[in-house]
Amino acid sequence: MSIFTEVAQENQSQEGTEIQKVADVIIEQLQLWGVKRIYGVIGDAIFGLMEGLSRQNDLEWIGVKHESVAAMMASAEAKLTGRIGVCAAQMGPGLTNLMTGLGDAYLDRVPVLALSGQAPTRKIGTTYKQYIDQQGLVQAITGFSRIVIHPNAVIDALAQAMFTAVEQALPVHLSIPSNLWALPCGAKPREPIRIANLLAGQSQIRQAANLMLKAKRPVILVGNRANLACNAIRKLADRWGCGIVMSYGAKGIIADSHPYLLGGLGEGGNPFASDLCKQSDVVLAIGTSWWPEYHVPEHAQVIHIEERISAIGKVIPSQVGIIGNIGEILQALTEGMADYRPNPDWLKLVNQCKQAWNEQNKLERAISSSPLHPALIVSIVEQNIDKDAIIALDEGDVTLWFLRNFRGTAHQLVLSERWRTMGFGLPAAMAAKCSFPNRQVVCVTGDGGLGMVQADLITAARYRLPITVIIFNNGTLQMEHDKMMMKHLRPFGTDISNPNFVQIAEASGWVAKRAETNDELRIALDEAKSTSKPYLIDVQTAKITHPDFQIQK
Repeated sequence: MSIFTEVAQENQSQEGTEIQKVADVIIEQLQLWGVKRIYGVIGDAIFGLMEGLSRQNDLEWIGVKHESVAAMMASAEAKLTGRIGVCAAQMGPGLTNLMTGLGDAYLDRVPVLALSGQAPTRKIGTTYKQYIDQQGLVQAITGFSRIVIHPNAVIDALAQAMFTAVEQALPVHLSIPSNLWALPCGAKPREPIRIANLLAGQSQIRQAANLMLKAKRPVILVGNRANLACNAIRKLADRWGCGIVMSYGAKGIIADSHPYLLGGLGEGGNPFASDLCKQSDVVLAIGTSWWPEYHVPEHAQVIHIEERISAIGKVIPSQVGIIGNIGEILQALTEGMADYRPNPDWLKLVNQCKQAWNEQNKLERAISSSPLHPALIVSIVEQNIDKDAIIALDEGDVTLWFLRNFRGTAHQLVLSERWRTMGFGLPAAMAAKCSFPNRQVVCVTGDGGLGMVQADLITAARYRLPITVIIFNNGTLQMEHDKMMMKHLRPFGTDISNPNFVQIAEASGWVAKRAETNDELRIALDEAKSTSKPYLIDVQTAKITHPDFQIQK
């Protein structure tokens, strides 16, 4: 008799107690922690989980074509909602395919739980098919990874994993042997631990306020983790009289119309903002780890505000670190600035920087060409989508054109900020629509990025996700081409062969159009808003070297 047979008999013999299977307990635990759905691909090592999901209706299963898409969707959901994103996969290649999305969650520090099947307990450590040491495999891109080898240990392991994911903002991983899912579990699901917001120390706030009061050339650097504190940022900026620059991908947190907003800093940003930022004597960095070399001041005093201590001190060389609720900290700092008088000479420089970029950007966004210029495409997209649309941005040349030329209002942007994986746009858009079904969701991608995940166009149609995908199609891995040229290398391997994206999309259940002119693009964007199906727009795009990659003389 095996140990699990004895455990099963012991658990089943407890009078007056309803014994659940391991899969049922895991599902209930996920629901208690606010999980709404699991993204994944079925395999025999997780048959028990699938059978458990089939017996309930509250936790949704989103089956995708490739596990990398499942993990990217989980990461995108975590970025957009703050909740734990969950993905599941078969052992062996199923888990290795999750690695791309888990890497994204790891570098962008968002909570994701990956569940993977494993060999049955009696085969662990043998030459069993698809067996590998999963904990050794994922240790570089997770904050926690364990294998559960006893049915009654599943809640201890799962609760610890989920707490780690939330507290440290990291992906975590559990391996579940294939024979455990259906065994009776004597442990009961646990309510999530409620972590009170940290109260920032008054001494740190006073120290920061004293630095800010002495500033003559202040700058605020805003990151994606500050997206819930936009009103507080605006109030502080108005009081402090500072320039506002955005970290990589932090579009829409502050509207471009704000008089002090200078756009992005560094890659894909305002080319005039770097010189201004270098002159700053005090920088307030909020919810960001973006500190691009050659674009930041060397001798400024830096104050860094974050909600988690793990984000302090790793990249940004700060003199003062403040941990706590970002909005509350900013309010306290604003109140401490009551006697501050902004420097009119600095505000004049801020205004000149904004005006210079607005004038250059206006010309850039109006360039007429055939095929369409990337900046013009961005401008047309901006003018024809909802003001609060969620924008899933893929990685590549399209990313920099979008960040450079898009003028955000109340848009919410999701992208692979530090992992920078191509193919992120479509999965992120699908996850956004699952999480926010009543908001417009737009994916902006290149032909190279979509080509990596185009099998999952079928997934969007299957789950009736009316997203809009806009492809910048120029038949080239443009960023790689431009970088090779900039380094005085002969571009090689940068041309790509594309299918007919319109036909591929239509065969997958989408509405699709090809756009070669301004009017065709505008008409397609308007049509996309009124259809209940996903809508793909294949935009013929000019091969233009991005200004960040001009050849160095």
